[in-house]
Amino acid sequence: MNDIIKKSDSVIFQTYARFPIVLEKGKGCRVWDTDGKEYIDFVAGVAVVNLGHCHPGITNAIKEQAEKLFHVSNLYYTVPQTELAEWLVERSFADRVFFCNSGAEANEAAIKLSRKYFSEKGEKGRYTILTMTQSFHGRTMGAMSATGQDKIKYGFDPMLEGFDFVPFNDIDALSAKMSDKVCAVMLEPVQGEGGIVCAEKGFLKSVRELCDKHGALLIYDEIQTGMGRTGKLFCHDYDNVAPDIMTLAKGLGNGLPIGAMLATEKVGSAFKAGAHGSTFGGTPFITAAALEASRIIEKESILDKCVAAGSYFRSKLDGLKKKHDVIVDVRGIGLLLGVKLKIEGAQIVKKCMEKGFLINCVQNDTLRFIPPLVISNEEINLLINCLDEILAGLSA
Repeated sequence: MNDIIKKSDSVIFQTYARFPIVLEKGKGCRVWDTDGKEYIDFVAGVAVVNLGHCHPGITNAIKEQAEKLFHVSNLYYTVPQTELAEWLVERSFADRVFFCNSGAEANEAAIKLSRKYFSEKGEKGRYTILTMTQSFHGRTMGAMSATGQDKIKYGFDPMLEGFDFVPFNDIDALSAKMSDKVCAVMLEPVQGEGGIVCAEKGFLKSVRELCDKHGALLIYDEIQTGMGRTGKLFCHDYDNVAPDIMTLAKGLGNGLPIGAMLATEKVGSAFKAGAHGSTFGGTPFITAAALEASRIIEKESILDKCVAAGSYFRSKLDGLKKKHDVIVDVRGIGLLLGVKLKIEGAQIVKKCMEKGFLINCVQNDTLRFIPPLVISNEEINLLINCLDEILAGLSA
């Protein structure tokens, strides 16, 4: 294992602070390293592997499609891409879907579409997009410019112009920034990277009303919250407040790289032939896997399982909070949960890994739990016992 780590560190960009394990295989909620050590995975590839590792249905879909067709570009029609788009449209506010390769690319498309929409209407000066402080929308230049965290942008100035920021859940601050120069408001229903901060009750409705009052578009970044992560197919379904544009990625392909931007016909029609594109976006190989993953969500009642497991997990984390003063808050919804600490979380992440549990930390002080949506109560109990022991050791 050390040889692989040394070789990797010598030839791959050091853009990630990797943990010193080499993962080799996975099944369900478990992964194994090259030494055979088993881990229960509460990271799930950063909220990607919603159905667990190597789900047999998706593996079969990949095998079947691999024997038919990998890639032909978007110069031609394919059945898997069409059927996946139809599946998403039938279950959302949207009329049209644009496929790409990642969440950042989906957000780039959303930013471009919102500006193009007003340009086509003859309002070329209307390009400002308001986003939220502590938001995270990706690491490409447009998505990074929309991100409300200075640490993400450090060293990459100048950012793209036309972005401004307001505190999350502060409708008065947003109202003060609204004008006829604002083309869109962009937000995550739950700020995952920002510390697992949920939109407060009524906030999305108030944002929608402000956008309608000023003629601006509403963009939801559901890259982390989408495809069942919170217990609804899309997190904004809890509030029943539809956007004009929505972006998806992580859980959509259950491990295969795919992003999607969804929009209403009114807004989406601004993208005409040649306005935008993606060579690899929505290949038959990838969309066949994503289509099967989407169908499994319904066939295996994954949303119900997520709600039940999330509720159980949350109750156990609340129990830990009562026992350990180091826990400030328990946050989140469904299986997007966070524990804010009085201390930095890195040492707890490391101790958990040593004991066979993969978790991660955001904002330095918030443990984030985003396991596969098929995580069992037994597996949750094992992690809770591990955390209990670690936290007790910290205060001893």
